[in-house]
Amino acid sequence: MTNIGVLGPLRVTVGGTSLVPTAGKPRQLLALLTLRHGQILPVSTLMEEIWGDAIPRSGLTTLQTYIMQLRRLIGTSLNSSGTTAKDVLATSFNGYQLNLRAGTFDLREFERLAAAGDRELERGRAAEASGHLRDALALWRGPALIDVPVGRVLSLEIIGMDEARMRVEEQRIVSELVMGRHAQLIPDLRMLVAQHPMNENLSALLMIAFQRMGAEWRALEVFRNLRQALSSELGVEPSHHLQKLHQALLTQAPELPAIAGLRFTRSHPPLI
Repeated sequence: MTNIGVLGPLRVTVGGTSLVPTAGKPRQLLALLTLRHGQILPVSTLMEEIWGDAIPRSGLTTLQTYIMQLRRLIGTSLNSSGTTAKDVLATSFNGYQLNLRAGTFDLREFERLAAAGDRELERGRAAEASGHLRDALALWRGPALIDVPVGRVLSLEIIGMDEARMRVEEQRIVSELVMGRHAQLIPDLRMLVAQHPMNENLSALLMIAFQRMGAEWRALEVFRNLRQALSSELGVEPSHHLQKLHQALLTQAPELPAIAGLRFTRSHPPLI
């Protein structure tokens, strides 16, 4: 049974045996091969990840040494099925491909649960959506690949995972606002807004939660803080969607623009 985990410290086990090396660069190599297991990774991509633009003359030889170290670890996990370490970590078309048997992979399970949550939101089933999204977030054991040295290629992979995590967090909050849990959400939202002061989606959700609590002045304060952060850091104003939300607060609309569509785009909160 294969068990792969990247949503936290790197975890790769086969039959209960860990394949994760203790040395940094082989661990880095395994992390990238694992994220793209089943795909051929060119030698040039692997060397870029490990050394960036400063590839040493001995880079290819050193890379081959790291591959040999990984194959030795893989060999310890194999039974007498006839599969070899070179079958699991294969050389192919001037690159390498990690071939792991089907098992658990936390990133794929996270993506599956996130998609299920999206579908439930689209159907207007907020409670079911919240359950799927909470289960997806519970798979995270810390920052992605926290114990792995990160180069140019892995850093982009991690950015993508972090953005997906934030989006699921936002969708989870949307679903629970629909359920009327605005009071319970305020502590989480205040912490998230403090951590991400220029994230318009989070600020919008906190504004909605405060308004539903009858604390319009606090919602206006959230907008002022967002506006100041965007102006000082980027020299821009909040988006049209946030301005519309702000105007609804100023005119004391009985209800802020509804959470419609129940789904965020990457750049706009779900306002109408």
